[in-house]
Amino acid sequence: MTFAALIVVFALAGILFLFASIRRFAQRRVLRGTLHGAGGLVLLLLAVCAALIAADLRTYQRLSYEQPAGELQLTKTGERQFGAVLSYPDGQRANFTLRGDEWQIDAHVLKWHAFANLIGFDTAYRLERISGRYTRIEDEVAQARTVYALVAPERVDLWSLVQRYHSWLPWADALYGSATFLPMADGALYEIKVSQSGLVSRPLNQAARDAVGSWH
Repeated sequence: MTFAALIVVFALAGILFLFASIRRFAQRRVLRGTLHGAGGLVLLLLAVCAALIAADLRTYQRLSYEQPAGELQLTKTGERQFGAVLSYPDGQRANFTLRGDEWQIDAHVLKWHAFANLIGFDTAYRLERISGRYTRIEDEVAQARTVYALVAPERVDLWSLVQRYHSWLPWADALYGSATFLPMADGALYEIKVSQSGLVSRPLNQAARDAVGSWH
């Protein structure tokens, strides 16, 4: 808002000075016309500089923006087994039983070029699956695996459309897979967000922070 106000003020003042310069020249007052004209050009240049700085700052804000994808609540129900409730931003919930030491969520991600970010295009994503995973490779191979789809196969989504027509969308930067995983613990609550670089997850309560703090 500050930069917007500066841009408007500098631009209007510059235009007024230029009009004043034209009137002075029409009155054959060359010196004053020149001074007003120079002042108007300086003010317009300041407006342009303020606009460029505002655009640059907005780019940084868009690139660091994180949009919520969900929250995951865990409850221990057995040895290396947890009940998981995935809450979406729109209020919907899904329940799963996960086995292992850690939970993992995978997603398809569509990243836009910087110009598209600047005008408001956020990273598009589609959560694909949630699964339990084991810390030790030996357990990952030998123990029971749990994995669930998070999207119906027939659902039409932006990621698939851009994948198909990518050559027609020059402002689409990259299509890729992203995953995030953290340890499971009784009572742990995690947030899942999507940034310009993919999925990000963080602990939201003390049980989750303790689990992450002792994770190895």
